[in-house]
Amino acid sequence: MTAAADVLGRLRGLADPARLAGMARVGAGGADTLGVTVAELRTLARELGRDHELAAGLWASGVHEARILASMVEDPAAVDEEQLDAWAAGLDSWDVCDQVCQNLVRHTPHAWSRAPAWSARPEPFVKRAGFAVMAGLAVADGRSGDERFEPFLRAVAEHADDDRPVVRKGASWALRQIGKRSPGLRERAVGVAQELRSGGRGARWVATDVLRELQRRAPR
Repeated sequence: MTAAADVLGRLRGLADPARLAGMARVGAGGADTLGVTVAELRTLARELGRDHELAAGLWASGVHEARILASMVEDPAAVDEEQLDAWAAGLDSWDVCDQVCQNLVRHTPHAWSRAPAWSARPEPFVKRAGFAVMAGLAVADGRSGDERFEPFLRAVAEHADDDRPVVRKGASWALRQIGKRSPGLRERAVGVAQELRSGGRGARWVATDVLRELQRRAPR
């Protein structure tokens, strides 16, 4: 077992403060950010392997890159809904949010329940996490039938009217990826987007973004 303190020391050794300005320009990072690339984190994660205790220690550190690394080394089979909800509540940037969702949450058996539940929450990064998990499952889950995505379509229809950029972009991401799965889901996603056109400013933004893509390309 590797101690979190040892890994944090390695992260600080990889840190390049010159990267921080670029991260800030795209809204990535936060107060305790080192300047370590995702590629470097993935290389380190492959070396460390799955380690539930290490993931807990890295997450508890609050360091931006350590939390991303925690999502890479955590064992999806070892987490429960309580842990996922706690991690979601601690999200403070879109990049950690998306990394946690794609590296970890969508691989857990709780992904299908957490996605719609989180999308209904008021906190911006929790809400985005719900949509990010939907998008991840739509892209990577090749076994589920179209009907399994119906709750996600309803969730987008109900909760996409949010003009905060991190949320509305997440809602669009989810609806676009669901619509690319099959002709049937494309038709349903376009229908949801058309309904959103009569909503508030956030809903209208999502509708425009989704229709721009789904109406100009065939589903995969």
